[in-house]
Amino acid sequence: MALELGDRDLVIAADNADVLPSLPDGAFTLIYLDPPFNTGRLQVRREMRTERSATGSRIGFHGLTYDNVRGKITSYDDTFADYWAFLEPRLEQAWRLLADDGTLYLHLDYREVHYAKVLLDALFGRECFLNEIIWAYDYGARTKSRWPSKHDTILVYVKNPATYFFDSATVDREPYMAPGLVTPEKAAVGKLPTDVWWHTIVSPTGREKTGYPTQKPEGVLRRMVQASSRPGDWVLDFFAGSGTLGAVARAAGRRFVLVDSHPEALVVIRRRLGEDGIDYR
Repeated sequence: MALELGDRDLVIAADNADVLPSLPDGAFTLIYLDPPFNTGRLQVRREMRTERSATGSRIGFHGLTYDNVRGKITSYDDTFADYWAFLEPRLEQAWRLLADDGTLYLHLDYREVHYAKVLLDALFGRECFLNEIIWAYDYGARTKSRWPSKHDTILVYVKNPATYFFDSATVDREPYMAPGLVTPEKAAVGKLPTDVWWHTIVSPTGREKTGYPTQKPEGVLRRMVQASSRPGDWVLDFFAGSGTLGAVARAAGRRFVLVDSHPEALVVIRRRLGEDGIDYR
C-alpha cells in the first residue's frame, strides 16, 4: 500500500526493504543514510550514571563522594554475509525517492567506502558525484601499531547535476584556523566548511547523548540539512538509529520520515522526539 506524506512527520517501525517501495517517487530533497558499517563485530554501548554515595570511590565538589553505576547494555550485530547484496537494493530505492533537485549523503567508514563509491557511480552516474566529505574527530582509543583511524567518510551524490539544490549561505560557519590572516570582519563571521569537517563525536556526558551505540552528532547532520534542503522540504533516513536526522530536521523546519526495525532505536526515537506532530507506525 502506498504511503502518503501528509501534515505529520512519520516514524515507521519496520524493515526498510518493506517500507521503501511504498514511499512516493521523488518525494525527498535530502536522504541521509548511516547504514551498519559491516565491521564484523558486535557494536555495544553500556550506559553509565553517577550517584551520591557515602562510601563512593569518586570525590566531587565540597568533598561529596559518588559511585559510577552501570546501566543497561545496547547492542546490534554489525555483520552481514553479503553486505552489498543487502545495501545495493536500498540505494536503488534511494535514487528513486530523491527529488530531481535532491541529494544523497551516505555515511560509511574506511572498510566499505571504496566499494560504495563504485556502486554509486553505477547507480547515479559519475557526473552525479558531488563530494567526499571527511568527518574527522579525535576521541577514543589509540592504537600504536598503525595510524589511528579517526574519521568517517560521507559520500555525496545528487539526483541531477544540473538542478540540485545547494545553499552554502545558510550553513553554520567555522572559526578560521589562522584568524590573524583575515580581516577582523571575516574572523568574526567565520568561514564556510570545506569537505573536511572537524567535529567531536557525541559526548558520553553531553545533552545530546541518547545511549544508542552509533549515534551521530547533530552538528554534522545540521550542515547537510542546511545546505541541501529548504524549510518545508521532506528529508528521509531509513537507517534512523537514534533519530538524529529527525531532531535536526524539526529544529530547522523540515519534514521527515524515519524508518528503523531495531526495537531499541524506536524507543530512543520516541523518547527523543516525543509525540507532538509525529505519526508513529
